[in-house]
Amino acid sequence: MNDLLFITHQTERYSYLQSVEIALAGGCRRIQLRMKDASPEEVEKIGIRAKELCDNQGAELYIDDHVAVCKNIRATGVHLGKTDMSPREARQILGNDFIIGGTANTFEDIQLLKNEGVDYIGLGPFRFTTTKKNLSPVIGLDGYRRIMQQCKEHEINLPVFAIGGITSDDIPGIIGVGILGIALSSTILGAENPIEETKRIIRIMNNE
Repeated sequence: MNDLLFITHQTERYSYLQSVEIALAGGCRRIQLRMKDASPEEVEKIGIRAKELCDNQGAELYIDDHVAVCKNIRATGVHLGKTDMSPREARQILGNDFIIGGTANTFEDIQLLKNEGVDYIGLGPFRFTTTKKNLSPVIGLDGYRRIMQQCKEHEINLPVFAIGGITSDDIPGIIGVGILGIALSSTILGAENPIEETKRIIRIMNNE
């Protein structure tokens, strides 16, 4: 089964918590709380409430960047970008009870993250996206195909999530190159009916 990872995003229409509620109502069971310019105190405050929502639906909550917040609220795990704390250092703080993910843009990044002990990879960006500042070079479908082939050749079996400017039309092609999951934000929240769009995307991912 292929996985959808929803990344929270505050818009003119929806707050962070409303975006969590939308994804959960649509059947998504992996949520990443991403509040890029918020203080740790703000992230923890929202994180506590987001975890309650996720717990009620049997869903997993991941905290973007903030290792201490992840530990304090007992989230499922933390996602670390390229400029955040190293996964090795995060593991020393969190121990083995938490999942740690890392952002990659190249196969070399994946090798490095594997050596650092991550549990999954967020590989992107697929294409240009407005939700991320300081964007790494765009990978595209051919890039994903090449990187997944390199992983296979080097026997790296970490789950890989594609991220960055992905639309529902892109999903079959991305899944077809061996990617486990898709991370989405704007594609869902920008839809006319985000809950129904979430349901539709999950059906597409699982070829229903």
